Amino acid sequence: MSDEIRIARDGAVLEIGIERPAKKNALTGAMYDAMRGALDAASADADVGAVLIRGAGGAFTAGNDIGDFLAAAQAAQRDGGDFPARRFIQTLARFEKPLVAAVDGVAVGIGTTLCFHCDLVYVAPGARFRMPFVDLGLVPEAGSSLLAVQRFGRARASELLMLAEGFDGARAVELGLANALVPAEALLDHARDRARALAAKPRQALLATRRLMRGDPEALYRQMDAELEAFGEALRSPEARNAFLAFMGRPKTP
Repeated sequence: MSDEIRIARDGAVLEIGIERPAKKNALTGAMYDAMRGALDAASADADVGAVLIRGAGGAFTAGNDIGDFLAAAQAAQRDGGDFPARRFIQTLARFEKPLVAAVDGVAVGIGTTLCFHCDLVYVAPGARFRMPFVDLGLVPEAGSSLLAVQRFGRARASELLMLAEGFDGARAVELGLANALVPAEALLDHARDRARALAAKPRQALLATRRLMRGDPEALYRQMDAELEAFGEALRSPEARNAFLAFMGRPKTP
């Protein structure tokens, strides 16, 4: 477990708090595993009706902790094993209960793609979304290469995934990624209220409605597998290596 992921229970709502504000809530492998464990526990607990995901310190998450992520991914490639980020997104995509997100500040990479899997997303005006995969020499993850096109249409998805353009909370609502723009000081209370409202609904009808709205999940799972294969190939490329070195302020390799 990680002490930078805070798990709390409010009646039938399980709350996952990402709490590493000094690093803008950048995610380590331990944090991914803690969140995955919380989702597994919520799946197994019949009394949990909804899950809320939030950040701390005026940020949602800056995405992966680059050093930690590279070490985990390289170890997985070397040993032929899995790594925490992959396990988390697979669990997230297969989670069957309602998911709510409260987003303020930076929401980079997984901070954005996680929202595609949420049923209700509430954002503060200061939210800043970005999917910078191409700029890092990588490809999209968490099914976003499929879900962004479905949600936004190909033209807008191309701006956000290929040009890697960022967007704010108001734009997230306009695009259909988020449900409503909420003042930062009221954001968490509003998201908690909506999560409690979902959890109070007749459970089987709610879960069946969610399944029907999402349709056949197999296309998503196949796309995620294809993304992960392409992601692994990209991660070994000179483009990605030099992009990460530049991000960390180190000289590029020849």
